Amino acid sequence: MLTPVAYGFAAVLSLFCVFIGARFLLAPRASAAGYGVPLKDDGDTAYLTIKGLRDGSYGLLGLALLAFAGAEAAAWYMLVVAINPLGDTAVVLRNGGPKAVAWGVHFATALAVLLSAALLFAL
Repeated sequence: MLTPVAYGFAAVLSLFCVFIGARFLLAPRASAAGYGVPLKDDGDTAYLTIKGLRDGSYGLLGLALLAFAGAEAAAWYMLVVAINPLGDTAVVLRNGGPKAVAWGVHFATALAVLLSAALLFAL
């Protein structure tokens, strides 16, 4: 019973990263606003492209590990990758973004990723 839950949760988180990455590539201004640090009117979208590529590749790597390397490798990956939403929390707070986004989106995502790691380690 735990195996499909652990794999399913990790797959959903990974697919969500792919979605976020694609959104940053296709709608960078809207994505930046949703992230909690909107792009200034004269701002360069390069950092948004980087974020899109980063998030998309992390999602694809998570899916590849689940499919080809197994639960332990995916668990270690989830444990390490939780640093990203924790860092995103700090970025939003440091740049005056909404605390609700910092804690309710980014920090909550970090907790979800850590829960995924724990579930995968339990297999």
